[in-house]
Amino acid sequence: MLQKAAKIGHSSHVVTLDVRPQLLDALSALRERVAAARFPLPLPGAPRARANRDELLAQLDDYLVPRLKAPEAPLLAVIGGSTGAGKSTLVNSLVGRQVSEAGVLRPTTRTPVLVCHPDDHHWFAGMRVLPDLTRVWMPPQESTEDGEGDEDGVPEDDPPGFGGDEQERALRIETAHSVPRGLALLDAPDVDSLIADNRVLAAELICAADVWVMVTTASRYADAVPWHLLRTAKEHDATLVTVLDRVPHQVVSEVSRQYGALLAKAGLGDVPRFTVPELPESAGGGGLLPANAVAPLRAWLAGRVQEPAARDHAIARTARGVLRSLDSRLPELASAVAAQHAAAVRLTAAVDEAYDNEHARVTGRLQAGGVLAGNALKRWRSYPLDCGPGELLDAIAESLEALLLCAVTAADERIDEAWRREPAADVPGLAGRDPQAENAEHRIGMAVRRWRRVLEEYAEEEVRGLEKVDKTPLPDPEVVAALLATALLGGHRARAAGEILAERIGAQGAVRLRDRGGRLLTDYLEKVLATERERRLAPLDALEVHPEPQAELIAALSVLQKER
Repeated sequence: MLQKAAKIGHSSHVVTLDVRPQLLDALSALRERVAAARFPLPLPGAPRARANRDELLAQLDDYLVPRLKAPEAPLLAVIGGSTGAGKSTLVNSLVGRQVSEAGVLRPTTRTPVLVCHPDDHHWFAGMRVLPDLTRVWMPPQESTEDGEGDEDGVPEDDPPGFGGDEQERALRIETAHSVPRGLALLDAPDVDSLIADNRVLAAELICAADVWVMVTTASRYADAVPWHLLRTAKEHDATLVTVLDRVPHQVVSEVSRQYGALLAKAGLGDVPRFTVPELPESAGGGGLLPANAVAPLRAWLAGRVQEPAARDHAIARTARGVLRSLDSRLPELASAVAAQHAAAVRLTAAVDEAYDNEHARVTGRLQAGGVLAGNALKRWRSYPLDCGPGELLDAIAESLEALLLCAVTAADERIDEAWRREPAADVPGLAGRDPQAENAEHRIGMAVRRWRRVLEEYAEEEVRGLEKVDKTPLPDPEVVAALLATALLGGHRARAAGEILAERIGAQGAVRLRDRGGRLLTDYLEKVLATERERRLAPLDALEVHPEPQAELIAALSVLQKER
């Protein structure tokens, strides 16, 4: 195992994290496999799978890979919690001045704020962690007489060039000498914010943490939201600390005892726990809490970076916890990918079955002479006295077109019925009427007209190959084409057409022409139905639900486990 020495503050020590290039390569490959996982079909587990994928990407991009590449980087403590927990006031109080906006209007924290020592600014000004967030920061204020104001200030309005687009995902960087070297505090948005983007961002920021600082209040410590975060931290074996905020003096002992009992019951009894009393400064979130109210938490955080062993433990525990969590999270993600592919296979099978059935039905109808019916049969019976070859060909082509259109319509109806029973089909472009289906008549008509032209070309070629005998005139190619079409599509009703055709061009010519015409008919039938099948499958194919990602995820995890 390759170990990297890291310098924190003024002390040098060894960070016991495996940073072998092979491990980073394995993580990069796994990250690509996770990013490639797609869950477009609305299966019951798809939302959870998408959330898991995004969380995995956030932890890999924002925490694990950057941490393994730079174990000497400052410890990042993310302060998270639900609406109104007092996170921003807590951060401001830990720093000793207002760096994060706090107030009674919820949700307040929209742009997350990261505070670090000025010497550590370079670690976060770049894109080492949280690369998807644009950096914005405030210009330094002039120093005050007492020397306490030489950190970045927070003016009432953002000066030109420092604010950024309100719609842009941004991270505001602040520096303060009161924050120990080697430590950064990040005030995250509310995890239960009414704004969906804030909730997503909060989860992403927590995933980037070396230390999770979960803040809740005396009135909400039993709510589902903080406990979801606590359970997630336990599952990932993250370095965790909890803060019970805004606790009235008269119930401090009772609330603290009940909260501790809940933590112990959840297997989190050993998690460091701090209590912050409810104070006048807490009301409205406008002021700073007295230094002694947050001194224990500040001392604990400072101890993580000032004591090498404590820092090593905090970083290694969280990093290894994330690595170990991949053993269960990746198979779960692969299973969701497999479920997507299985659903896509079911949808595809419904299309294949419908069109296969119609192909068999149409083939049977053609062999039975089903095309020679209605107007086509009437034209044949009046041929050649009251019907010319062109009219007969027109009637047969129209009848063939109608038969094919009926087959496509029946196949689509059968698919619609099957897909209505499949939740995965409830996707725009799959569910509802297919706009391309309305053009089926045009596409089939074009195909039938092309079939007719080729059939007429076959007839012309056969006629040109005949030798004149006793000055007998050559047969009209259009007549030959009409007789051929009738013989191919008329079944037993058109036996006479085949006999007349043999009389006109000879038995061998008739057999040769019927063989060529039969193959042509089969080809065009398959082309028409294949085109319509592809048309129906095109929206599903566009979703690119393939089986490979499942195997690739498992393979990438296997490689990582060996390197780990």
